[in-house]
Amino acid sequence: MRPTLAVWKFASCDGCQLTLLDCEDELLAVAESVEIASFTEMSSATVDGPYDVSLVEGSITTAADAERIRAVREASGILVTIGACAAAGGIQALRNFTTVASLAGSVYAHPEYLDTLETSTAISDHVPVDIELRGCPVDRHQLLEAITALLAGRRPVLASYSVCQECKQRGTVCLMVAHGQACLGPATRAGCGALCPSLDRPCFGCFGPAESANTASLATRLGEIGASGSEIRRLFRTFNAAAPEFEKESVAHDA
Repeated sequence: MRPTLAVWKFASCDGCQLTLLDCEDELLAVAESVEIASFTEMSSATVDGPYDVSLVEGSITTAADAERIRAVREASGILVTIGACAAAGGIQALRNFTTVASLAGSVYAHPEYLDTLETSTAISDHVPVDIELRGCPVDRHQLLEAITALLAGRRPVLASYSVCQECKQRGTVCLMVAHGQACLGPATRAGCGALCPSLDRPCFGCFGPAESANTASLATRLGEIGASGSEIRRLFRTFNAAAPEFEKESVAHDA
């Protein structure tokens, strides 16, 4: 029998699930190798667990989701989080720096009907996670590598170094050194192929902190090229605002 694969959505925009669907030809090969048991973005047909592998997109923002992720974990042999929301709370983790009440009234006509947690948190804050894939959205090549590796019974090969190394590999001129642009590449995990710098746009930190990221040193350098404290705080509070390294650095510039 083919191993079973389930895909689950929590608080997110669906972009990481769409990345899997956008694999097109590779998706056909995946579908031949596994039984897609639950993937409501693709089909309403479902198969009861347990599941050999679960891919989880999105963060935990409600009490119901906190309960549901525990059920998913219990039903899954291997649990893989995909994307910035699942790995670090996502853009919606900006709520963690204020209160839900202060935000809800400006968005909803009847905020009293909301039933939500005060924070948006990563999946790993609630259950054990076997593999984390970063990015906003997740990179299709990393996603395929993870699925292929799991089918082959090995650990996936995933980058832990910074985007700067990817820039060097593709011969991209450093935007911070050459043009004085505020770039998060030195502190951001590789995986995107240095897409933004290759298009003359500084790195926005989509893949979260690199291994041993020196955010304090980067913040100092950003200040030296003219970034204000509020600008530095904003740079670290985007897709991975609640990632510990980025959160700590952004809070350091609250004043």
